[in-house]
Amino acid sequence: MICIIVYLDHNIRFYLLYQMNIRDLQYLVAVSETRHFGQAAAQCFISQPTLSGQIQKLENELGVILFERTNRSVNVTPVGKEITAHARQVVEQVEAIRRLAQSQKDPLTGPLRVGAIHTLSPYLLPLFVMGLRRQHPELLLEITESTTDQLLKELRDHSLDAALLATPPDNDDLDYIALFDEPFWLAHPRDHALYTQDDIGLDDLARLDVLLLSNEHCLSEQVMTACQMKERPDSGPMAGLKASSLETLVQLVAMGMGVTLVPALSVHGGRLAADGVILREIGVPQAYRRIGLVYRSTFPRRAGLTLLADNIRQVLPNTVRPLF
Repeated sequence: MICIIVYLDHNIRFYLLYQMNIRDLQYLVAVSETRHFGQAAAQCFISQPTLSGQIQKLENELGVILFERTNRSVNVTPVGKEITAHARQVVEQVEAIRRLAQSQKDPLTGPLRVGAIHTLSPYLLPLFVMGLRRQHPELLLEITESTTDQLLKELRDHSLDAALLATPPDNDDLDYIALFDEPFWLAHPRDHALYTQDDIGLDDLARLDVLLLSNEHCLSEQVMTACQMKERPDSGPMAGLKASSLETLVQLVAMGMGVTLVPALSVHGGRLAADGVILREIGVPQAYRRIGLVYRSTFPRRAGLTLLADNIRQVLPNTVRPLF
């Protein structure tokens, strides 16, 4: 049980309003997220009538309607959205109390939901996941791979605990642990004119047909910035290219369709190697992206994220620059 306390006046008088079961708040959050009483009941491992009864009881205690119910849909009322936001924080803090007790032995215990962008996940995760499991066997690491926008949405929806991104947050509700700077490497065909050129600079990049991923990937904007491209190409055979993976771009390079810039980790261990493609460093200092671990400012398990960040930095190859 938890006590809900309200501050009423400047005489510092507090009044007890009512007592509320933590499970009721968990049920409230589950219905709000699923918009379906049956799915929420299954998620909470109780029967649907029990869940419906508890939500009705909660509405009676609060004196407000939390959900608009019809035979076909469940919609959260405006006040229900506000109450659910507070309930979610309470549930998270209660869980943090449990984790705090466990963390006396190891901060990385229990479930940890981490997202990663498509252009980072296949190349970074293999470097640290297995070692992390050996060092922290009680950790239940859940990985989600998606675009930056979707991962930020899931962070704010509390569907994720943290996300490995190449874009720092610009709002106060999110915080950030800088991990490393990752230079871009140039991928060009073996028979390209640059093959015999020792150093490649910004002027060289400006004259190249650079292939880009689709707009939903933040890597495209970062590559354009590195190459000082003001806008995407609007003419030529690849102007309509909407590739969704680095592997696709490299295969197009192998076909002689142009060149592209790829993150250094994708080159490590030959993961992005392709016949007829040369992968090489370039002499452009600003051609890099900064990778960080983004999380909600209210997330209570900061010690675990700090330990996760340390684990990642320890396994990085010398093609990237760790940030401490």
